Parts: sequence; C-alpha cells; structure tokens
Amino acid sequence: MLFSLVLLCALLTFKSAFANPACAVCTIAVGASLEIARHLGVDDSVVGVWAGAFLVLLGFWTIKWFDKKNLHFAYRDTVLIVLSVAMIGFMYLGKLNYHAEVVGFIFYLDPFLFSVIVGALVLILSSEFYQWMKKKNGGHAHFPFEKVFVPVASLALTSAYFYYYPICQKAAEPLYTF
Repeated sequence: MLFSLVLLCALLTFKSAFANPACAVCTIAVGASLEIARHLGVDDSVVGVWAGAFLVLLGFWTIKWFDKKNLHFAYRDTVLIVLSVAMIGFMYLGKLNYHAEVVGFIFYLDPFLFSVIVGALVLILSSEFYQWMKKKNGGHAHFPFEKVFVPVASLALTSAYFYYYPICQKAAEPLYTF
C-alpha cells in the first residue's frame, strides 16, 4: 500500500511521458542482464535501479503500442507508466522476500523496492532532461547517441552511488570475496 502511494505521488508529478523507448535489443539486454547480475552477487539495491529503468522502458513500449492501436484515455501515459513500474510486486511473489529496513533516515521500506522507484524516476527525469537539452539546441542532439548516453550515464551514476554508499547496513556486504 505504501509503495503504491509513494510511486503514484512521484510519477503523477510528471507531465505526459515521452513514448520514446530504447531499441528493442537494448530493452531485452537489460532485462536479461538483471537476473545474471543477481546470480553474480551484485547488490539488490544496484540491480533494483536497473530493474526500475527496465520497467519504465516496458511502460514506454506499452505507450507506443497504445499509440499504434489508437487507444487513448485520460491520463493514459501516466497510468501505463505507473502500472508498468508496479509490476515489480510480482518479484516479491516468487523471488524476493519483503524485508522493510530504514532507508536513509526517512523511509521504512525494502531496499530493493526503494531502488526500483529511484531507478524509474532517474530514467524518466533523464529522458525529460535529454528532451529539454535537445529543445535548447534547436531540436538536435549535441553529439551522436546522446539520447542513449544521458539515461545510461544517469543510471550508472545512481548505481555507483548505491554501491559505494549503501541504502542500509544490510546492503553493505562486499560484492566479491577474493
């Protein structure tokens, strides 16, 4: 319940989503690499950032599909993005156990769930930031593949932050032991 309220409030603050998804190959690669990263021992808070971004990408693809089928309704883009990110709840049905911990000094939430929300917001904000930069540059990108670089760099920086400054004490376990 708390997850739904936090996610809904956070995602409703944005205007319409840009139905401008990454290529299908990149989306599939991110989705497949999430499970591989978990098996390699990458911390769940880092994997959660990329899982949130992946779910937003699925929402963008759903919006594109709705456009293709000419399906429109009030707040369609926002509803589809919120529903796609809320699908992370299915991970808790089969693969994860929900264990709420103190995140920062503000929330009492599962670290994986918190990082999924952060990853989703980072991807949406970085996509909006790219659109703003492109508009300021006369409708053109500053350099080739800027559309890909800005969100990936934002997610990588967020992942690095969560890795070096863990969300909670339990997430502070080392990545590899030599």
